[in-house]
Amino acid sequence: MALASRSVPRLIDSQTIQGVVVVEPDPHGDERGRFVETYRRSWFPAGREMIQANRSEKLSGALVGLHYHLHQADYWYLLRGKARVVLHDLRSGSPTDMSTQIVELDGEEDRGIFIPPGVAHGFAAVTDVLLWYLVDAYYNPADELGLAWDDPDVGADWGIDSPVLSVRDQSNPLRSEITDAWRPHHGLRS
Repeated sequence: MALASRSVPRLIDSQTIQGVVVVEPDPHGDERGRFVETYRRSWFPAGREMIQANRSEKLSGALVGLHYHLHQADYWYLLRGKARVVLHDLRSGSPTDMSTQIVELDGEEDRGIFIPPGVAHGFAAVTDVLLWYLVDAYYNPADELGLAWDDPDVGADWGIDSPVLSVRDQSNPLRSEITDAWRPHHGLRS
């Protein structure tokens, strides 16, 4: 009896922001359809157990972010559509502090992204999108923080014209306005 081969993803450590990992899973398919192992705890030895799953559907032209957490990591996996993800390292003491990274996600391509605490994150819906994501902490409004999506210090090219933002995301502060009390610190988690 032959054993099925174990799915092995490609884990790509970001060269731009320390702690960010892009995952390219190993999909399998035949005439019946497809199977993809999208997440495995062992892929992220520095991460904690993911304890909550969320689903976000956005229409083309929507822009979400930039959001950040002092104590929560995220793992994103786009199921449908195309999104441009913007990441910005806000962590004081991080060797990649002030770095910005763009990651293109496409529901037709299998790709996930691990975002550590203190890395601001957001996405622009290039088309209608369905984003599935995991977090390693339960929702805590005190840890739902924001950074202005159009901050010149971030310098993000969102890839869409006339983005549609929530009221919250329209009022996020500039990086220079975030006090030390609300700034993440590299290596500190609780």
